[in-house]
Formats: sequence, structure tokens, C-alpha cells
Amino acid sequence: MSEEHQKPKAASSAPAGSNPDGRGRLGRIHQADWSTETQAIRSGQYRTEEQEHSEAIFPTSSFVFNSAAEAAAKFSGEVPGNIYSRFTNPTVRMFEERLAAMETPAGQDGSEISCVGTSSGMAAILATCMALLKQGDHIVSSRQVFGTTNVVFDKYLAKFGVTTTWVDLTDYAAWAAAIRPETKLLFLETPSNPLNDVADLDRLKAIAAAGNCLLVVDNCFCTPVLQQPLAFGADLIIHSATKYLDGQGRGIGGAVVGRNEFISEIKTFMRSGGFSMSPFNAWIFLKGLETLSIRMKAHCEQTAEIARWLAEQSWVEKVYYCGLPSHPSHDIAARQQSGFGGVVSFTVAGGREAAWRFIDGTRWISITANLGDVKTTMTHPGSTTHGRLTPEARAQAGIDDGLIRLCIGLESAEDIRKDLLSGSKAL
Repeated sequence: MSEEHQKPKAASSAPAGSNPDGRGRLGRIHQADWSTETQAIRSGQYRTEEQEHSEAIFPTSSFVFNSAAEAAAKFSGEVPGNIYSRFTNPTVRMFEERLAAMETPAGQDGSEISCVGTSSGMAAILATCMALLKQGDHIVSSRQVFGTTNVVFDKYLAKFGVTTTWVDLTDYAAWAAAIRPETKLLFLETPSNPLNDVADLDRLKAIAAAGNCLLVVDNCFCTPVLQQPLAFGADLIIHSATKYLDGQGRGIGGAVVGRNEFISEIKTFMRSGGFSMSPFNAWIFLKGLETLSIRMKAHCEQTAEIARWLAEQSWVEKVYYCGLPSHPSHDIAARQQSGFGGVVSFTVAGGREAAWRFIDGTRWISITANLGDVKTTMTHPGSTTHGRLTPEARAQAGIDDGLIRLCIGLESAEDIRKDLLSGSKAL
């Protein structure tokens, strides 16, 4: 009998707390036992018989079985285990379990919450819609979402008979009025990109419950460190892991977190749809999660300092940061979030031409549409992230041509101010 087809040896002396196959596992510990900071570092890890301290990467397309019967049992779901990395991979599973643990609020049963990793944040959104919606269904979405989300809803889902009604994020009467018998999802980002508007999740959950709809919240800007939408009644949470979960702009990925009944359906779609997270990117995100808590606190502190400074500059028309008391969403953000995040936007007089001159006048701030990086980034939303929207749609979403979005990194705040002053000299 060849070595690869030998029967597995019995695990006769597995250490305490190990799985029967001899692989030690730290396991997923609920927040009742560990804080979010500890969950981000310790939860969900599987250790192999090598007893590695850092999480292992499993860069394999498939997994072998000890017998034809075992293969059949795993393919049918009768026996859990790895089959094919399109839908089962140990490194991806570690990331999924860790993020699920971090998003589970204290007092909730962690065994009821799970996560599925995806190839990107947009894949997470599309997989959710493909798994949970059908022809004739209806979405109510905030206008203040990432521009590509608008394109997916209006251009592609509409082709298959799923329609969308757009409403202002904080117009709760409009949310309620837009719900129809066929409405299945309420979708939003909070805080919004790029204007930092914040939705009252308690109110939206009540509206969703009255309409028998699922509440789906993109938590990209806050991460579970600053906000846990499940605590406010959200049914599903969307993440672009590309952003703060990674934190250093190294990989593309996404995730959906929520109750098992919904995540199971999304995983079933993923098994065939193929929007899979790569094992290597999952490992990158695991390393990012380890520093997420301290990074988010630092991003918040730096951004609040820069936002207050921007508000004092004569060349700035308006600042959008929910951490400023002058922002219309400040009170709800203070109640709902444990920090105000790392994104601040501002407008300059003179429209797109002036905004472009300002951006080109800076010396080292990265001109890129990505956010959530330790490096400060800057973009002009009207011609990048929201550039595919019609001028009318941009105006409805509040995207002024003179708007500039900053994602404040972890460089010296003084150096960031100096570079922004360099940009102001081009105005």
C-alpha cells in the first residue's frame, strides 16, 4: 500500500486541548472570555503537528483522502474536512473564524455567528446578493456607498431582475417608504464613503424588521474594533479586508459575517461561484488583524488631529469628519462607535481643477484610491471611486467636484500637515 493511502495512525498521546488528529488548536474563544484585542491575535488558530507559533499557510489547490469512502463523505458534507481550496482551506478558515469572533458582541452566542472569506470586498457584496436574492427581489440601499456598489446594483443585478431603490443614508422616512413586499435587503455603509455620514443602526434595524428585510452593513471604515453592527441588530456585515483589516496595502480580499443560516447559503454559492480568498492573502489578513486594535486607535487619534487642523485653514471650504462636533452625525457616531475612524474629506473652492492642483501639489502623500493603509493616501472621489456615476448621481450622493478624500496613515501628523500645506500653495 502506498504511503498516501495508508490508514491514519490513532492519536494516542494528543496534548490536552488538541483535536483527535493531533493538530493542536487554540480555537475560537467567545468575547465573554477574551476581549476584541485578544481575539484579534489568538482566536481561530489551528496548529499542525509541527507546533508552529505563527499561523501556517496552506498553498495547495486540493487535499488528499485516506480512502474513497472518506472522499465521498467529505464531498457530501457528512464528515467535515478539507476538499478543495476554492471552498475549504485551513488558512482561510483561520481568518474566517478570527474575524467572526471579533465581530461577535459580548452576550451573543458565538456559535451562531460565522464568516466566509472572499476574493475582494466587492465579491463579498455580489456573493451575498447572488446567494440570498432571486429574480423579482428588491434592494433598498443608501446612495452614500462605494461607487462600484452602485454599478453592481444598477447595471448587473438589474439585468437579472433585482431592482434597487436609492435613499439618503440618514433619511429614515425614505428608508421605510421605499420598502415593498418584494424587498429583501437594506444595504448601507456607515460611516459613509467619503462624507462620514453615520446611520442610526437601531432605527434601521427597526425599519428592516417591520418590512421583514435583512439589514446588511458594510463595516469597512470602522472594523470590529470601532463598531460591531451585530450588536445593533444587523443581520450581515460586509468587509473589504483589503483596507484596514490588512492595514498595509498588501492583498485583496473580502468577507461576510453573520448568522450561520445566511453564511451557510453564501458558502454554498461560493462553492460553485469561485469568489475564493487565496490562502496567502488570508495569512496576510491574519497578520493584519493582530495589530488592528492598536492601528485603529492610532488612525483615530491622527485623523482627529488633522481634521481639527483642516477646519482652521482658510483654503478649506468644508471638512467632513464625524469626529468633529460640527458634523451632523457626530452624536450618533459617538454613541454607536468607540472611535471616529481614519478617513476625513474636505472641499476646496474651484471644483475639480482646483482639487487636482491641490493633489498634484503635494510631495509624498500617496495618490491612490485605496484606504486603510499605514501610509496616508489621497484621492479625488468625483473622478476615481465615484467617477462612473452620472453627475446627477454624484450630486445626489453629495460628491462635490472640489472634494478630496484623505485616509490618514501613521506617519508624523506634523509631516502630514506640511505636505497638505504644500498642496494648498497650488490653489
